[in-house]
Amino acid sequence: MLIRVEAEGGSEEGVWSDLVAAGCQVRRGGGGRIVVVGGAERAAAVVAGRPGVAAERLAVPFKQVARAARPEGTRVRVGEVEIGGAEFVVAAGPCSVETEVQMEAAAAGVAAGGARLLRAGAFKPRTSPYSFQGLGDEGLHLLAAAGRRHGLPTVTEVLTPEDVPRVAAHADLLQVGARNAQNFELLKALGRVDRPVLLKRGPSSTVEELALAAEYVVEHGNPNVILCERGIRTFETATRNTLDLNAVAWLKAHTHLPVVVDPSHGTGVRDLVAPLAKAAAAVGADGILIEVHPDPDRAWTDGAQSITPRALAALVDELAAHLALDGRTLGPGPRAERAADEAIGRQRGRIDSIDAALVRLLDERARVALAIGRVKSAFGRGVRVPAREEQVLRQVRAATADGPLGSGAAERLFLAILEEMRRLEHLGEPLEALEALEIGPPRRALGGASR
Repeated sequence: MLIRVEAEGGSEEGVWSDLVAAGCQVRRGGGGRIVVVGGAERAAAVVAGRPGVAAERLAVPFKQVARAARPEGTRVRVGEVEIGGAEFVVAAGPCSVETEVQMEAAAAGVAAGGARLLRAGAFKPRTSPYSFQGLGDEGLHLLAAAGRRHGLPTVTEVLTPEDVPRVAAHADLLQVGARNAQNFELLKALGRVDRPVLLKRGPSSTVEELALAAEYVVEHGNPNVILCERGIRTFETATRNTLDLNAVAWLKAHTHLPVVVDPSHGTGVRDLVAPLAKAAAAVGADGILIEVHPDPDRAWTDGAQSITPRALAALVDELAAHLALDGRTLGPGPRAERAADEAIGRQRGRIDSIDAALVRLLDERARVALAIGRVKSAFGRGVRVPAREEQVLRQVRAATADGPLGSGAAERLFLAILEEMRRLEHLGEPLEALEALEIGPPRRALGGASR
């Protein structure tokens, strides 16, 4: 249950105290909202009939991360980077920390390419016990050092509740991998740590189960959770997973948490990472998490889905251009600024051509109005025809009702045009009626003689 307390209904603290006294389990929401996670029937009785206090049932099983509990949304800070606002955030780096040289090259490449966060795995849960399992603590140190050198907050995975304190001591954002999406003891431990959490969706988890996993973290004290769609297991075998972009839109609508997309794991195919990253931005994701390696073909893990730093830079340029059209940004930095300027330049070119066409059409309309004014003057007719003007305005309203300009603004513009055209019709001097209808240069007969 969700309870909204308005100013005239008394203080939120007073309602809170009454609910607690009645034995209800309550949590803080946003903007005067109280989330009841236990004792809904008692809570309904407490607030029944109370002025300025409204209660509603939550249609989803997750309570604290429900969009209704915080409609304004949550923004999560990772170091100096904010996720969940207007800025689209790119986190990039290799699947695994391999060597100091590799991490230095990777960090330099992703920083130059426009990424805001550096990601890499120090602990690697692998399907096969014989696969590379990560460098462990050494990897944590190498990742943290590379991030510091290049001014990038770091993202890495934590596997067990016991590992949470030592990973949190080195990383800025703690990742829960797909295999641990319902490791509830790990989720509880992450709720007790002062670090934001990146929660990946399990390969067979529903979006509701992902939101409930986030609820575990929030319920145990940590509100700074970012959800990550990374693909699910389906019957399709052409790609490693099926990237479920439906989930992004659903999670944005039903939860208040930021949502990012991992197109690397979502496809497992290097050439599909860029198009799916752009699709993630288009569907409303708050960022992407992609694998970037200085030499993908020699990567110790997941080289087939890793792109190069150069490919990252090209992708960031394209993303910046797409996001600028949607009123969003890719964050500070010369690369993003340059791409945004190029996108604006292209749109200014379109505006210039549209403006030129408008001027030509207005000039043509003015010439027609002047000619009509001459005909009306010749026959002694009045300039204004209200029924005709209303017909024009009806057409304007119908054509622009669903557009960005809106029918009201379009009508005001057309009224100004009609007023100017009436002025021109008044200027029309009486001429022979048929001659007045000749708009443009006089027609010439064959041989150049006047007609």
